[in-house]
Amino acid sequence: SAAPVGILFGRLSNFINGELWGRTTDVPWGMVFPTGGPLPRHPSQLYEAGLEGVFLFLLLTILIWRFKAFSRPGLVAGVFCSVYAVGRLVIEIFREPDAHIGFIFAGLTMGQLLCLPVLALGLFLIRTAKRQA
Repeated sequence: SAAPVGILFGRLSNFINGELWGRTTDVPWGMVFPTGGPLPRHPSQLYEAGLEGVFLFLLLTILIWRFKAFSRPGLVAGVFCSVYAVGRLVIEIFREPDAHIGFIFAGLTMGQLLCLPVLALGLFLIRTAKRQA
């Protein structure tokens, strides 16, 4: 469960540094970032900190302590990869694509495309996780 803690602090650092901000928005919690232009933007770093950091940490902690997930090798890693990938796929909708890359294929960003093999790996690990004798 250490990886989500690292992700949490990394995304909070992105927020504090005013980097990796989201797309322009009219939601009341939209923020103007110093390097993001004059329009309010989604604080996508906070969305990621909450989903990939806090939520994923709590989910893995419950799986490990309540459901003894370590007794099924590969299950914890599979859940981590799957939830992280799905979270990134969703949050990338609110995040501004990298200016030098933009959208790659079928309206998907590089971040979303890179999450697809991670999701496939996670689902494979969950499916093949076996109970230890």
